[in-house]
Amino acid sequence: MENKYSLPQDGGLILDGTPSDIIHRYEKIPTSIFEVESQAVQYVADLVVKAINAHGQAAVRPFALGLTTGRTPLGVYRELVRRYQRAEVSFANVEVFSIDEFYPIKSSEQQSRNYRIHEDFLNLVDIKEENIHLIDGNVPVSKLSAYCAEYDRKARNIDLMVIGMGTQGQIGFNEPGSYAKSVTRMVQLTYQSRKMQAGMFFGVENTPKMAITMGLNTVMNAKRIVLMAWGEDKTNVVAKVVEGEATRLIPASLLQNHPNIEAVVDDPAADRLTVKRAPWMVGPCEWTPRLVRRAVVWLCETVQKPILKLTYKDYIENSLGEMLDAVGMSYDAVNIKVFNDLQHTITGWPGGKPNADDSTRPVPSTPYPKRVVIFSPHPDDDVISMGGTFIRLVEQGHDVHVAYQTSGNVAVHDDVVIQNLDTARELGLGDRVNELREVIASKKKGEPEPRALLNVKGAIRRAEARAAVRSFGLNDDTNAHFLNLPFYETGGIKKGERTDKDIEIITNLLQEVKPHQVYLAGDLADPHGTHRVCTEAVLESLFRLRDNGEEWIKECVVWLYRGAWMEWEIGMVDMAVPLSPDELIKKRHAIYRHLSQKDIVPFPGDDSREFWQRAEERTQNTAKTYDALGMAEYQAIEVFVKMNL
Repeated sequence: MENKYSLPQDGGLILDGTPSDIIHRYEKIPTSIFEVESQAVQYVADLVVKAINAHGQAAVRPFALGLTTGRTPLGVYRELVRRYQRAEVSFANVEVFSIDEFYPIKSSEQQSRNYRIHEDFLNLVDIKEENIHLIDGNVPVSKLSAYCAEYDRKARNIDLMVIGMGTQGQIGFNEPGSYAKSVTRMVQLTYQSRKMQAGMFFGVENTPKMAITMGLNTVMNAKRIVLMAWGEDKTNVVAKVVEGEATRLIPASLLQNHPNIEAVVDDPAADRLTVKRAPWMVGPCEWTPRLVRRAVVWLCETVQKPILKLTYKDYIENSLGEMLDAVGMSYDAVNIKVFNDLQHTITGWPGGKPNADDSTRPVPSTPYPKRVVIFSPHPDDDVISMGGTFIRLVEQGHDVHVAYQTSGNVAVHDDVVIQNLDTARELGLGDRVNELREVIASKKKGEPEPRALLNVKGAIRRAEARAAVRSFGLNDDTNAHFLNLPFYETGGIKKGERTDKDIEIITNLLQEVKPHQVYLAGDLADPHGTHRVCTEAVLESLFRLRDNGEEWIKECVVWLYRGAWMEWEIGMVDMAVPLSPDELIKKRHAIYRHLSQKDIVPFPGDDSREFWQRAEERTQNTAKTYDALGMAEYQAIEVFVKMNL
């Protein structure tokens, strides 16, 4: 299924009639921005197919295509396979070169870049074996220098290089600090890079310390480069690579010097580019109320003033004079309007306050009580991301249901399994310790975990989730639902694709509850991709129910929350739920119930802090931002964006 999820769009740069030079004026690498990843994938696949077909099947020399690895190119690979199956392109006269590989590693190991490119792409098209040039991670050390030199020589004539970049601007395994003149070589992976790859290898200790990578100079020799980036976790690096200074500390930024390069990104990855973050700095804009609010919040951050202290000079000196003309209001009238607009996003009644004037509240007072479904991708995202709001909804009398979309079983350490089973043995409730120890000992690197072990890990996470919601009064027998969506249950880090079976499970729950409110994970920065798949599955279900004419869906409102990784910008917020110090502690205690995720989380991402620490800092920083804008001061605030169906 195609990705359909995109953040609500409202206003922005007027593209029609605006010269390309104006649109790209801040970009050192021309950048094409697409609303969702699937649209960007289609665009890149078009470029590849057109380039191959223009080269021709009868050409003496095969078309040379450079391939990236990791998650970024997977959509492009799938689309190229579809184009081949529709006979729109042939790879019979194409040769491919990969950009990197772990070392040492056999091409038969599932974590191998070689293995993945074959499985996801090359085995599914008509490319000739002799035209496949993938870096070999099993070359003897004694032959490595000669091998790298020969590979580099062959890779010096690439027609089109399609590559991604890491969150620190890595190209292949060219880490920060790599030289612009570097060639294909062995490199030592930083601990940071090994930690990022640790999920595939089931721990940093199993992750290779070395790799072989094309050099930056090798990449620069390609005739044309397409640089791809998807998702919010690439937001900061995309801005630095596209608009910042070229520096060895951000290897991808050195590609600014290439004569024929284009960056292709989706909206979340482009969020900090000037054309998206401050389009008024670029050219004429469509000034909607939401864009006006975003501009005023941006201006407050730029001049370090609260809203009601902004002056006419502040607006004029920061390229917002056109906005005042467009909306036909004085600067002080805009200040008051935006101040009131933001003030009205704040509510202590996320389900609506009964018998209250709701004309300026984000949620209507009726019906009361509301039926609510909170979808949680993993068994702890609900309390981490919106625990305070969850608690308020329950305490204010609404019929709240929580749906845990995946088991989260792969995120439980083996030691936690033994500890839980040992507790059961000590209590006289059964002895499976030795049995599970044998199962753990039988695990093979790179292979899915044994089902018997996954079942125990899933049970641990279910018990923790029930304990968390039980701590603030939810009936964990009737109102906590464990969906165990099939796409997740592969036993490994690499998940399957979303299918109708996943949609059906979600649809059955929605039809049962018929909610007035649905809360969804709106963050796209989850490093393992599960949040996005889960969110798209719920939206697909809701869209189908809407299209089938379900009456209850006319009253249903979707609220998007964000997780432990990132937060909504204030300019986008539709509802802000303030938390008192006591409510923040209640939320923390609910997060504490997820004991398997404390201290020894197998896949923590870049941030080594525990989830409760990330969540508290995020919500407290949001409260500080509201305070700096001139709003009331709160201990913490959870914020949401509204999505209309």
